[in-house]
Amino acid sequence: MRDDSPNSWESRADSFSLYGFTDLPSVHERGAVVVTHGKGPYVYDVHGREYLDANSGLWNMVAGFDHPGLAEAAKAQYDRFPGYHAFFGRMSDQTVLLSQKLVEVSPFEKGRVFYTNSGSEANDTMVKILWFLGAAEGNPQRRKIITRVNSYHGVTAVSASMTGKPYNSVFGLPLPGFIHVGCPHYWRFGQDGETEEQFTERMAKELEATIIKEGPDTIAGFFAEPVMGAGGAIPPSKGYFQAVQKVLKRYNIPLIADEVITGFGRTGNTWGCETYDFTPDAIISSKNLTAGYFPMGAVILGPDLADRVQAAAEAIEEFPHGFTASGHPVGCAVALKAIDVIMSEGLAENVRTLTPLFEEGMARLAENANIGEWRGKGLMGALEAVQDKATKTPFDGSLSVSERIANTCTDMGLICRPLGQAVVLCPPFIMTPAQMDEMFDKLEKALKKVFAEVA
Repeated sequence: MRDDSPNSWESRADSFSLYGFTDLPSVHERGAVVVTHGKGPYVYDVHGREYLDANSGLWNMVAGFDHPGLAEAAKAQYDRFPGYHAFFGRMSDQTVLLSQKLVEVSPFEKGRVFYTNSGSEANDTMVKILWFLGAAEGNPQRRKIITRVNSYHGVTAVSASMTGKPYNSVFGLPLPGFIHVGCPHYWRFGQDGETEEQFTERMAKELEATIIKEGPDTIAGFFAEPVMGAGGAIPPSKGYFQAVQKVLKRYNIPLIADEVITGFGRTGNTWGCETYDFTPDAIISSKNLTAGYFPMGAVILGPDLADRVQAAAEAIEEFPHGFTASGHPVGCAVALKAIDVIMSEGLAENVRTLTPLFEEGMARLAENANIGEWRGKGLMGALEAVQDKATKTPFDGSLSVSERIANTCTDMGLICRPLGQAVVLCPPFIMTPAQMDEMFDKLEKALKKVFAEVA
């Protein structure tokens, strides 16, 4: 429980911090968890308590919290060249090397990279690129952006408008021209008697009907996460991306893969689009790009968009967009090392090795009478809590069931994430089978405790 003395960490956190995406009743009752350091997949708070972080920080600390190679890469670059920009035709050597590497490991034969400080800024930048192209190519009306209900693309005004979550209404968002079509979650939104293939066909038809209604020549792009992350680790229905990409190509609308969470190994392949066998027109990357050791995002343009953007910029002699820390040399050095660590030091292989154990553990917990489904891909998944399994009826929102489960897990030394009625797990890529057992054992105890109280 929290320490309410005036100089406690909890009291100072309350006094001087504005909490983001935090259940305030819980933090007021329990106090903030103030962490000081980490070892492997564990973090430690100011009171010396240990927690297995089954959320990899915020999806991103995939190499753990004390990887020596990543820390050394940052230290060496700080000693060598601690900071620079990528404006006016000047950029660091590390920035050049990272751009080359990102195109090499992308699904594209060639392309170009633009750097930001986060996934939100990368999505925001991609929208500006699409608007820039529309104006430059004589189609200034091409400004509408299509995403999906339950999607998450960030928190800037533009990326929050893309995010299909109702909480953004408190900011007066979405902005005009941002359209949300159906969420491809078959378990929740499939109709009675509808097969998964029929559901996918309905999603594609809904997308096409929306495009026709809005006017195909007004649509700038369609953005989609290969697996919805903050929507609750929701994989697409069977054949979804093949079906929607066929529609998009019919109307010459770019498909942008938001791989902020899925990129660099989370689903078992380098990219989520590889896992679901489609090639987008551009990729948005962040999080695993630096394994969480530096704030960075990237827009990776495929060949068609890269050539078109370059031509549009040449016509006005510049691309008038950028951030002070775009292509930061330390961030680029860390990213180069992170890519090597994930792809060449066994982390990606460990994801593939652990995935069957993860799936078995999730399936076992889903046998609970109050778990409606487990879903996920690779090392990301969710358990959906329900009051009635047969009817998929959720618990009353006032019970805050997922928050209670997460808080109970915290008391047991496990960090997981509540999302709506679901509990989400996305463990670090360095997990061992024994740590997977620890994760599931603690979560199982928490589920039994909370469901005994509310069911």
